[in-house]
Amino acid sequence: MKLSIENLGKQYGEDTWGIQDISLELEDGIHGLLGPNGAGKSTLMGILSTVVKPTMGTVYWNGTDIVESPAVVRSVLGYLPQEFGVYPDLTLEEFLEYVAALRGLDSETASARIDEMISLTNLVDVRNRKLKTFSGGMRQRVGIAQALLNDPDLLIVDEPTVGLDPEERVRLRSALANTATDRIVLLSTHIVPDVEATANELAILDNGRLVTHSTVDQFVDRVSGRVYESLVSQSELSTLREDYQVCSTVQHSDGIKVRLIGETHPTETAEEVPATLEDAYLDAIGRPAEV
Repeated sequence: MKLSIENLGKQYGEDTWGIQDISLELEDGIHGLLGPNGAGKSTLMGILSTVVKPTMGTVYWNGTDIVESPAVVRSVLGYLPQEFGVYPDLTLEEFLEYVAALRGLDSETASARIDEMISLTNLVDVRNRKLKTFSGGMRQRVGIAQALLNDPDLLIVDEPTVGLDPEERVRLRSALANTATDRIVLLSTHIVPDVEATANELAILDNGRLVTHSTVDQFVDRVSGRVYESLVSQSELSTLREDYQVCSTVQHSDGIKVRLIGETHPTETAEEVPATLEDAYLDAIGRPAEV
């Protein structure tokens, strides 16, 4: 399977572009789409899910133009949008039965897929509870279940862990990772650890443009040998911020532990440390990451 994005752009006003000149080629596996809020991720997701039409460029699914023939990708698409609604008075099982009917699954196939998805998303014990009693994290897992119900070849999830507590975030990432065999999964987020924990490849958007597209390891390698940690005073930290990309700071009783990126040792006591995806991301966009 192959999803090819060619010179894609979406214009919203005379001088306002959601995305510009985006070209990507995606095959089986989990692909992280990373970028700050407002980078154009949701616009791109809308185009790929055929909800939004591009102003320029196009997208091909296995060689077929989905802008001209959207039914080609809609039939194999699973989609979890950023804002996912449910019918609160239905139980989980009733809701998934309703979704299965909408997607044309026969009763035998629907029953088997519902059982499989409830198990995959770790919701077996609540299958007969009404959705209005579910936590935010449980509802997000319901979203994954409904998106996978028709066993899609293309799964698109937009900001699936926003607002979740750490435990729910880990559970949802695990559910996503377990879905990646023999399909293309596109995970759009501004949360770096979500990509680091699940994705094989990543694309970074900033201000509507593609910053990079590579494997996670290749991207992290860009800053290997340039990441340091040092214990400094507040005045030293202020000076370091002028010349280095500061990744994080932690307050200690005897000073501030700072993690930063630079071409040379920033202080006499600085120690080189292994690079992470967050370090490389900060180096690429030059702004603090969100966790």
